Amino acid sequence: MKVVDGQRRGYRAPSADPPPLRRGPVLVTAAFAALGGALIPAAAVPALWRVWQLYAMEFGAVALVELGAVVAVLGRPTRRTARFAALAATAALGLWVLSRPLDLFTRLDPWQPADTVVGFTDYVAAGLQVVAVTGFLVVARRRAHPWPPAVRRVAAWIVLFPVLLLVLAVGAAGTVAAGDGIRGTGASALLDGGTVEYCRPGGVPLAMDLARPGAPGPSPVALFLHGGGLIVGNRKAGGAGELVTGSRSGPLRAELTAHGFTVASIDYRLAPAAPWPSPLDDARCAVRFLVAHAAALDVDPARITVAGTGAGGTLAALLGVTGTVPLKAVAALSAPADLAGPDLPSRVRAFLAPGRSASPLAYPAAGAPPFLVGNGGAKSAEFAAHLRVAGVPVTEGPVPDRAVAEFLAREADRH
Repeated sequence: MKVVDGQRRGYRAPSADPPPLRRGPVLVTAAFAALGGALIPAAAVPALWRVWQLYAMEFGAVALVELGAVVAVLGRPTRRTARFAALAATAALGLWVLSRPLDLFTRLDPWQPADTVVGFTDYVAAGLQVVAVTGFLVVARRRAHPWPPAVRRVAAWIVLFPVLLLVLAVGAAGTVAAGDGIRGTGASALLDGGTVEYCRPGGVPLAMDLARPGAPGPSPVALFLHGGGLIVGNRKAGGAGELVTGSRSGPLRAELTAHGFTVASIDYRLAPAAPWPSPLDDARCAVRFLVAHAAALDVDPARITVAGTGAGGTLAALLGVTGTVPLKAVAALSAPADLAGPDLPSRVRAFLAPGRSASPLAYPAAGAPPFLVGNGGAKSAEFAAHLRVAGVPVTEGPVPDRAVAEFLAREADRH
């Protein structure tokens, strides 16, 4: 066969490798969404490993595959690697669906270790996976083509850059929150004493930090319940939990220990990962733990008080008015007294804690211990009046940390 001159030089054999695609804003956004969606469960794997190794291996393996897919699609963006990344993100999303909405992981809730600071961290991971799957599928439908005009490229980056920033911020925040327990249940840096497991609902351990006074001998106890609207926060005075709640817990606990209290600060399960009344059940379990292990903890089981800020104050008030655990006094600070109010924050809290059972105003309060209702809070004045009608001693108004400690110390020593 006669070869036309020049035709042989112009011939190109088909490449065995798929042609690369552009690293455009859609691909980059999808890759970082997948990265955040993989790092969140990966950060919680050490804490999950201490609870149930099989679930930890499953979560770790899925996260590792997705991280590899992200590296592959960014290293050589082709339709093939984009499909692989979409498949990996879909598998991670499927793991969340199986374990959370379908609740098929019967041993325990594997996402609980990731939700100890923010109760919807696993939902954040799932949302990032949705973004990743969508972006990778869009990229996988493209064909290799020359670069578009510079104006078009710049316009695409301008449109998607805010989304990319949001993905980066959400992924980083979720990873930090999920990794809060990566070093185990060691005591907080700002507390002396130690940390113990006080309850294990559903197979997931809950931690209690103990800050002890300088004086020896059985001491009174102040159970401290952090704020955060029942969805964020944790027991630690400092770190991610206090950062998201803006808590006053550190100075208040320092005042309590200075007044001779052992301060027991607890993690409790957060919504929406744990439905109501999980946080209240955990608080009750903490009081029972203090009573049952009083000798080992060197505390006085007859002098247990409780203090809480924000939603933690609401939990403290509920402990006092329901009468299910022995308490000498309650300090409810900046605490909403009615979670079913007409304002938007109350409606949100009512969604997380449905029913009047989450509102201290719904209980008759007869026989409740003395109350300090301080620093405002929705319907706090009405709640104070409600307590007085029931014959409960009430102190109310703006109170500094020292006044809170003095109130609890006075009531703990009262016979």
